[in-house]
Amino acid sequence: MDPLSPPATDPRRRLALVAAVYLGSFIATLDVSIVNVALPTLQRALSTDLAGLQWVIDIYALCLSAFMLSAGPLGDRYGRKRAWLVGVGVFTLGSAMCALAGSLPVLLAGRAVQGVAGALMIPGALSLLAHAFPEPAARARVIGGWSSFTALSLILGPLLGGVLVDHAGWQSIFLINLPIGLLTVGLGLWGIRESAHPEHAALDPVGQVLSVLWLGALTYGLIAAGEHGWGSAQAATALLAAAVGLVLFLRVEARVERPLLPLALFRDARFSVTNFASFVLGFSSYASLFFFSLFLQQVQGLSPSETGWRLVPQFVATGLVASQFGRLARRYAVHTLMVAGYGLIGAAMLLLTLFSADTPYPWLALLFVFLGAGSGLAVPATSTAVMASVPAQRSGMASATTNALRQAGMLIGIALLGTLMSTRATALLADALAQAGLRDAQQAAVAAVGRHDLGALASLDAATAHQLLAGALAGGFQAAMACAGLAGLLAAGLLLSVRPRRAVRPARA
Repeated sequence: MDPLSPPATDPRRRLALVAAVYLGSFIATLDVSIVNVALPTLQRALSTDLAGLQWVIDIYALCLSAFMLSAGPLGDRYGRKRAWLVGVGVFTLGSAMCALAGSLPVLLAGRAVQGVAGALMIPGALSLLAHAFPEPAARARVIGGWSSFTALSLILGPLLGGVLVDHAGWQSIFLINLPIGLLTVGLGLWGIRESAHPEHAALDPVGQVLSVLWLGALTYGLIAAGEHGWGSAQAATALLAAAVGLVLFLRVEARVERPLLPLALFRDARFSVTNFASFVLGFSSYASLFFFSLFLQQVQGLSPSETGWRLVPQFVATGLVASQFGRLARRYAVHTLMVAGYGLIGAAMLLLTLFSADTPYPWLALLFVFLGAGSGLAVPATSTAVMASVPAQRSGMASATTNALRQAGMLIGIALLGTLMSTRATALLADALAQAGLRDAQQAAVAAVGRHDLGALASLDAATAHQLLAGALAGGFQAAMACAGLAGLLAAGLLLSVRPRRAVRPARA
């Protein structure tokens, strides 16, 4: 195999490649939206609390973000086709494990397998497309189409998830990945042409171990802070371990010959700021679905199916805007589209702080549209800008880095914003219960918020208990959205402060 061979020009094989990559990204992204809609059902079925629900999403994001740093170099070293197809196969196996899970630990194990596999699939997709379509105009179109197809999975995820959870049980949300995964492997085997750049691949096992350890410790510490308080031994010990692990990780990456995290690339301010924006995209936009699902079901009292339909406007807007990205990028600089995207995300999430249990849905849908439009601009614009900022032989590493930071943003967003939400909601509920004369108000508030358990408020009449808990959760939701919105505006501001040397525009066809 010649690692520098040109991409296959057979239109049928190119079509099969695009179909395989799109389908692979489809199932990897589908599990984000579809699982979020099922969270309240999983909480009841597996008898877990809010921290357990955070781990259902975060164990997937943790493995994604940590192992993505190795996934890109693995593709560069052993072949991008081989690494990506292994990822699809393992993801399908992880989906089967999740469907068969009868307890939270088994479900988390399956989600971890899915996350490791997704780490091979998601950055590998962008790298495969970049190598198969070297022409700037064609590359912009195919990346825009990839973003649009990914957005389609986000649209279908809530709809399918709601219907399946209500009528076929939560296990069915994982079973649907099995036939799609098998079809994807078949298309990829035929349509994808192998490519590799082993001379540029990282070889950094110590860095890989440290990346998992410090990210895992950080996630545990942030979630533990929500359960036990910021001053608790669990939270403080884990956060200290995370800080030490991060310092050691950065020292290793600065000294190893072929690092997982290319620190040298971050000397370029544009590369650094764009990747920080990618982190914020995960922290704000990607993490928001976790909170939207809880808000609609636990604050506004909707069913999974009703929640699924109400989430659709956000993802329809994402898909429509992303599908036009290639056309927009021929008229406006990619940098401009990025700034607009992050500005929309930040503004929409800040406005969500005005919403409560009684807010009419049309107002919520309007902000979902603005948030979705912002994501439809930010995702392809960020990916295009990062891939254009490095030479082709570093594409695997650059793609892995920006995607790892995005998933790390979602990981930390759910952990930190979830802790902020639960802490704020618990404080609000404890105050309300104390004013109502309830004994042990703090303990009752912790139990009610953590497990969404009205039984902890049994001394109150059902209507009052429900109203107080919903109001407290709405207050927690508002605090989380305020933090996420400020992060989005910060990213937009930093992007404005670092102008590119030249606008990144695809050439006209």
